[in-house]
Amino acid sequence: MIALRPLREDEFAAWDAAHRREYERGLVEHAGMDPAAAAAKVERDVAWVLPAGLSTRDTWLWAVEADGRSVGTVFLGLRDGGAWLYDITIDEAERGRGHGRAAMTALEDEVRALGHDTIGLNVWGGNEVARGLYRSLGWAEESVHMRKRL
Repeated sequence: MIALRPLREDEFAAWDAAHRREYERGLVEHAGMDPAAAAAKVERDVAWVLPAGLSTRDTWLWAVEADGRSVGTVFLGLRDGGAWLYDITIDEAERGRGHGRAAMTALEDEVRALGHDTIGLNVWGGNEVARGLYRSLGWAEESVHMRKRL
């Protein structure tokens, strides 16, 4: 049984640090940014998307709970008038147990309750596990950005 519950203030600092680390890692590994540029982009983007932390208007951070224990997080915001999934993370030790699929389904219910009928997201190239999950849940790829390093 999966449930989404609002992330608590006492959980935010750890989530924020982990989110920034993973975003920066993705920018370096998947977008080819140099670490200093990636770190600067993370700071700019987080300041823009979450200027007031958990109190930021039109953003939601949830803990993903399985049978009452936290197994991950979901970060959603409104962007360009629609719901945007900024991040979903299932703890590494909890992956492969259906928690991501169940969290995505729970997220759809939350988004409907907020009055939206679509959700957008970006996924790193090479993340075939996530792309496969999204496709199996009815998501459609609208664009694919490619690059060749020379």
